[in-house]
Amino acid sequence: MEIEGKKAVVVGGASGFGRATAEALAKRGASVAVLDRPQSKGKEVADQIGGTFHEVDITDFDGTEAVLNQAVEALGGLHIAVTTAGGGIAERTVKKDGPHSLDSFRKSIDLNLIGTFNISRLAAWHMSKNDPVDDEAEERGVIINTASIAAFEGQIGQVAYTASKAAIAGMCLTMARDLGSLGIRALAIAPSLFATGLTEGIPDEFASVLTKDAAFPKRLGKPEEYAKLAVAIVENPMLNGQCLRLDAGQRFAPK
Repeated sequence: MEIEGKKAVVVGGASGFGRATAEALAKRGASVAVLDRPQSKGKEVADQIGGTFHEVDITDFDGTEAVLNQAVEALGGLHIAVTTAGGGIAERTVKKDGPHSLDSFRKSIDLNLIGTFNISRLAAWHMSKNDPVDDEAEERGVIINTASIAAFEGQIGQVAYTASKAAIAGMCLTMARDLGSLGIRALAIAPSLFATGLTEGIPDEFASVLTKDAAFPKRLGKPEEYAKLAVAIVENPMLNGQCLRLDAGQRFAPK
């Protein structure tokens, strides 16, 4: 799919992976709606790239639907949806004071998995109404979700986070098969450790410890490198139904 002239929604677009992706899509001629929390820098990013900003809490599922509808209306359609919002907790299956809290487990699932699936299903519905962007391929849209290499090598204390990210990776092929007849692709990106959020700006000596198991390069990834892969996914119609690792050959150790 050619990016120029397309309509894109980036959830979590105020920072990190989302911001870099929103900027990359806009640079290539897409109209971009940035969705993020009210206290984020979403409006600043949207103003910078000539897009629109829409406040959202992705754990408010009904509210998310209303916000996405508003964003798509403002764009005049939807061809590209990228979800990067999420988070994690540190909690073992059994702790000194008892078993893992079901409440905190559910919160991780709601934020990372249900929030992602909710946006994916709603975005796919909007995309299904598009005329094909390419008469030969009959493509109508592409959905890119964000997993993690923790989906494959979850570390100690990450059981809730790992479960949610593994589910995002696991639903790629099924979703792609569900949407194939509509000309909509579905994929996920599974990053390793990147300079986003809590890891942004940490000293090099600490970063080198965190990435010592990487093959090459032995450093934190850059949000722009995530955005480059997202752009490549959009532009290459043969990429579909899979979760792509973006990890410099790193495999997480148990802790």
